[in-house]
Formats: sequence, structure tokens, C-alpha cells
Amino acid sequence: MHRRLVLVLLCALPLVAAAHGPSRQKVEKEIRIDAPAAKVWGLIADFCSISNWHPGVVKCEGTGGNAPGATRVLTIGKADGPRIAEELQMYDADKMTYKYRITKTDVTVLPVTTYAAFLSVVDNGDGTSTATWKGGFYRSWGKNNPPPEQNDEAAKQAVTGTYEAGLANLKKLAEQ
Repeated sequence: MHRRLVLVLLCALPLVAAAHGPSRQKVEKEIRIDAPAAKVWGLIADFCSISNWHPGVVKCEGTGGNAPGATRVLTIGKADGPRIAEELQMYDADKMTYKYRITKTDVTVLPVTTYAAFLSVVDNGDGTSTATWKGGFYRSWGKNNPPPEQNDEAAKQAVTGTYEAGLANLKKLAEQ
């Protein structure tokens, strides 16, 4: 009897795994910048400066400055484009890093939920720096069998594209 129960449970494991909903995704991108860390940090240090260095963000409306709990609303793509609301969770100017989370997003632009990210700059010790953007999130579709535009791959591609475009433009601006 005991062996039969074990066999039934082992056979059911694939079904349980297949029934599992979304899993946490992670994206981490970094870029070496031929500029001192202080200069790079100066471009991103203000939580609402993202509209100055990220090519996809046309406007940032913020409250609270760089204090934890500060908020920003990003307008994406064009003046009347979709909006993403974010909250600053941690800010450390000495370590040149901050952490934020998305509180509301338009899934047609960024198909994620429970998103949190770090943005940081490190001095490489040779007059260059490395900017790193890393985040964790779930796809926006919380059930099984998501539509293609809201599956894990779509979420990862959207976040990866966001990070790569922002870091590339940050590099361009810092190296001028």
C-alpha cells in the first residue's frame, strides 16, 4: 500500500509542476562607461531624473525627492503616452544606489507585476565606472496559459529592452 501511494504521488508531481502559475523572473544589465562614477551618478542620482537620461521616458512627475517613499509617474513614449507609477524604497548616495518598485503599470508597455529594481554605479578605479540595473518581477498574467504579449518571455524582453536602452543612453550622455 505504501509503495502504491508513493508511486501515485510521484506520478502526480509533473501535473502539480505544470499547474504552477508564474515564476519570478530576473533581469540584470550592466554597462562600462568611460566616465568617472561621480559623473554617471550625477545623471541618475535624482529619482525623477530618468526623463533626462532614458530615451523612452518623456516626462517624470515626482514628489518626495530622494527620500524613501518618494514617488514618480513616468510618461512613456510620447506626451500622452502610457504612464507607470513607481515608489522609491531605498536610497544611498554614498554607495550610489537606489531601489524602487512599480506601483502601477500599463501592461501593454511593461507586462509585469510585483516589480522591484536596483540602479547603481560603481567606480572601477581607473576613471571609468559600471552602471548596473537589475530587477525582479512576475509576468502580468497571473494565471496559467498567458497570451503571448503577457507571458514570461514578453515580460523579460520588455524589461531587458528598457534596461538596455536606458543604460546605452546613460553611457552616451556620460561620455560626452
